[in-house]
Order: sequence, then structure tokens, then C-alpha cells
Amino acid sequence: MKTMMNILAGAAMLLLPLFAAADVTPPDVLVKTTANDVLAIIKSDKDIQAGDMSKITALAEAKILPQFDFNRMSRMVLGKYWAGATPDQQHQFIAQFRSLLIRTYASALSKYRDQTIEYKPLRADAGATDVTVKTQINQPSGQPIPIDYSLIKNPDGWKVYDVVIDGISLVTNYRGQFAEIARQGGLDQVIQRLADKNKQQSTVAAADGKKS
Repeated sequence: MKTMMNILAGAAMLLLPLFAAADVTPPDVLVKTTANDVLAIIKSDKDIQAGDMSKITALAEAKILPQFDFNRMSRMVLGKYWAGATPDQQHQFIAQFRSLLIRTYASALSKYRDQTIEYKPLRADAGATDVTVKTQINQPSGQPIPIDYSLIKNPDGWKVYDVVIDGISLVTNYRGQFAEIARQGGLDQVIQRLADKNKQQSTVAAADGKKS
């Protein structure tokens, strides 16, 4: 788990934020320029460097998560269970899944420690609407970590719908976890587990905030 959080710290750097420009900036250019901008903010913000989770969470909420296509991600993560879900269940799942990712990325971002980013050339057809932006996180110590971002072009710009960290897909990983829970207790059980986990993490974050 610790290793995964360190990896996500690098991933979070790249996803802060992926602003959709009016002229539809190419996705690789978008990732690079916005990542550089946000790294500058992180390095200049002493509260974030000190681990202020309320500020880090607010940053993740405002800059990272709006750039994800949560409807698409939720459909992919739930697979066959999405088709059988009621509109209310779908809405609840998206809300809880979004909260989970906010806290996951906020926690990862708090562990940022001087990693650097290497951007690979984008290989995609000129009119492609579904692309992969390949990057590599270079750490002060340890092996480089490849991180690939799957983006789809929506009417409001490019949106991330999956992140593959060192060969492990975020969507596939969660799909396996949630499918097992759904098989045992149904989709309501999946939603309840997510809600309980989010509540637990909120309580821990609030307690940490009082200590600082």
C-alpha cells in the first residue's frame, strides 16, 4: 500500500490540473504545461509541503477530479452491474467513487518529494478522440515508474478515464474489488462499503487536522 501511495504521488503531479482549453490543446501538451504550473504551486505553498490535508484535499477537489470522466469510469468499473443498477444507485455510486478518488489523490499528493516527470512523445492519429499520454516518474531513489493516462475527447474537452501505473490499471483494479463485493452482497453493499470508507477517512483527516 505504501508503494502504491508513493506511485500515486507522482501520478497526482500530472493531474493537477488538466484544464480543457477552448482551442482544444493537444492532450500531451495539456498534461505537460499544466503539470509544470501546478508543481510550481506545490513548491511555493508551505502549508501543502507541511502536509495540510484540508488544503491538499481542496486542491485535489478543485484541480484534479473535475478533469475525470466519472460517468465513463463508473460504467467501466462496475461493468455488468452498471446496466442493472437503478438511476439512484448509479448516482450514489458515482458520488462515493468520486469521494474515494479525491481522498486517494489528496493522500498521494501529500507524499510528493522531489519526483520529476519525463514525457513520452504522443503517438496518435490526427483525428483521434481516445488517446494515451505516456509519462515516467523519476524518483530520487528507486526505479522509474511508468504512468499512462487514458483520455477521451468530450464536448467540453479532454477527460481522463483511466490511469495505468506500472502496468496496473486503476479501473481494472477497482473493478475487481467491487465485483467481488457485488457478487456477495449486491450493488447496495458496494455503495455502503464506499460510504463507510469515505466516512472513516474523513474522520481520520479531521483528527489529523486538529493535531496540526
